[in-house]
Amino acid sequence: MNIKLSVVDQSPVHGSHPAIDAPKLTVELAKACDELGYYRYWVAEHHDSIHFAIPCPEIVVAAIASVTNNIRVGSGGVMMTHYSPLKVAESFKMMATLFPDRIDLGIGRAPGGTGLTSHALAFPHQPNGEIYGNQAQDLKGFVNGSMPSDNPFHSIKVLPDSSPKPELWMLGSSGGSAGLAGHLGYNIALARFIDPDNCRPEIFTEYMEQWKRAGHQTTPNKMLGIACICAATEEEAKLRAGTAVYRKLAAQLGMREAFLTPSEVQDRYQQLSVSQQADYDHILKGYTVGTPEQCAEEITQLASAFDCDEVTTVTVTHSFEDRLDSYKLLAQGL
Repeated sequence: MNIKLSVVDQSPVHGSHPAIDAPKLTVELAKACDELGYYRYWVAEHHDSIHFAIPCPEIVVAAIASVTNNIRVGSGGVMMTHYSPLKVAESFKMMATLFPDRIDLGIGRAPGGTGLTSHALAFPHQPNGEIYGNQAQDLKGFVNGSMPSDNPFHSIKVLPDSSPKPELWMLGSSGGSAGLAGHLGYNIALARFIDPDNCRPEIFTEYMEQWKRAGHQTTPNKMLGIACICAATEEEAKLRAGTAVYRKLAAQLGMREAFLTPSEVQDRYQQLSVSQQADYDHILKGYTVGTPEQCAEEITQLASAFDCDEVTTVTVTHSFEDRLDSYKLLAQGL
């Protein structure tokens, strides 16, 4: 099976570098992944986070596109409920003009932060997640120049030459957006790395059913997003993965602290209760962790199970060097 391998970068604040370096390390990693032959490089959006450094993916997408040559670059994703569909369309169509056939616009429903940040982003208005479907519909109309005549914004011209377009994607993790994506004609990226327990192939099935029912004439694209840590040995990969696994467990326990080193995670693991250790082990099982051969085998199995030919990987480690090494090894495995 020929699998396209891509990247979703949450821009982790590595303990190996000052926090201010995180966005620059994202650009550095993108350049490396371009040279390694990865197909896509997406950046995520987070607000008020001590772990992840990008609240404005559109700026970083432009920075990455300007220093890479072949890899597609985009958002994974813009959290639409905070923004005006027109402004998002303007930003990404401008990038599609400057970097033809290389820009992706992925959108999501999640806030990407706390309730307080959602209120601050919406101020002086109130946040309203109920309008996401309408926003997604208007965004597509602005991007494609296909706004219905009964829409009050149908006469707006996004750019003097509106022909360049970003590729449109919708993100989801447990099926809530699948039907909407299929109905509106968005490509779909399924984030298994967020909720592996509820991320099932049937979500893609629902998406395809809605796509066909809507009668879209283009071919839909499906992509599966996984958490992946690769190393020369399985033992080392599990050690590296501990940083991300413990952060997720800590979040479930209501704790918030900077990324721990792999050795610190092992010490903390010994202090956990039996049930908490079981939770940690369960989170780890939802990750793809191992040698290049082991990761390649599991990625191939997941792509087959979900009937998709593109898998995008999220890799969070304490050190940037471990993250870069993981992507190098993974590229060798596939």
